[in-house]
Amino acid sequence: MTEGKRIRVLVADDHLVLRLGLVTLIQRQADMELVGQASNGQQVVEMFRQQRPDVTLMDLRMPGMSGGDAIAAITQAHPGARIIVLTIHKGDEAVYQALRAGARGYLIKDVAVEEILAAIRAVHAGGQCIPAEIAARMVDRIRQADLNPREIAVLKLIARGFSNRQIAEKLEVGEATARSRVASILAKLGVKDRTHAVTLALDRSIIDLEDVEAQGPPSDTP
Repeated sequence: MTEGKRIRVLVADDHLVLRLGLVTLIQRQADMELVGQASNGQQVVEMFRQQRPDVTLMDLRMPGMSGGDAIAAITQAHPGARIIVLTIHKGDEAVYQALRAGARGYLIKDVAVEEILAAIRAVHAGGQCIPAEIAARMVDRIRQADLNPREIAVLKLIARGFSNRQIAEKLEVGEATARSRVASILAKLGVKDRTHAVTLALDRSIIDLEDVEAQGPPSDTP
């Protein structure tokens, strides 16, 4: 295969060891060429603009601009961009947001290296690479109502143990408004209580463990 026909690949992951592993994998392929590596979302957007890779292999969780926002920024400027997500997140919300932003493949990081290479080649050829398990989650997610940004902000506070009154104070709204938003969240998630809402939101990757482990609510005592 001639140099000019190699698949030009950009790799983006904030974990150095994982990124270098992918870099080494790409460099060992006769039909692929590494054109750059990025460690955060803003960097991958800029490197894409400079290098115009054939395929971008990208994590979702990166510092600064997230992978999802980076995908949206790239595909808005370059609708033909071919992006594959390689992440630890199996939740249907993560899949939904990435594919809606324009990703053409979605792989979990425990897949065999052969599957990663096959995905790069398939996406480069104009196809998609979405494993059956991920596709099934996507079908389920499409049937569900979206939480809006305000509801997600409330859900994160619920995960931190905030009461309705504390949510109202934090967001500077009335307690009745906070109560209404909590009720809307429970209804959209199809759950009856806050604990189930948080558990389901974590499983679906609507929120992350960092949202649960963040500083808790203020004390109710004077």
